[in-house]
Amino acid sequence: MKKVEAIIKPFKLEEVKEALSSVGVQGLTVTEVKGFGRQKGHKELYRGAEYIVEFLPKVKLEIVITDDKLKQVIEAIVKAASTGRIGDGKIFVYNIEDAIRIRTGESGDIVIS
Repeated sequence: MKKVEAIIKPFKLEEVKEALSSVGVQGLTVTEVKGFGRQKGHKELYRGAEYIVEFLPKVKLEIVITDDKLKQVIEAIVKAASTGRIGDGKIFVYNIEDAIRIRTGESGDIVIS
């Protein structure tokens, strides 16, 4: 099993969700986050005063999938989340040792499929 974490721009969430659904992803967790990378934030003007916004709003998706779906999931996220501009985000992949369904006590791949 793999856990895929993707940090994307908030306005791309719906497109990414639809792309993941089309490759068979049945569930995901979404968290609103703030952060920065190479983008380093930006300057904004508010009531005539200029200030720097260092932490930009992003959305973090967490998806646990079987190993055989990894390539499809990554391709779906990259295609749907890309704008071609700096700040499009990152994808991280982790190994998952086990998963347990709390209601029934089942464990393994059956829990996520």
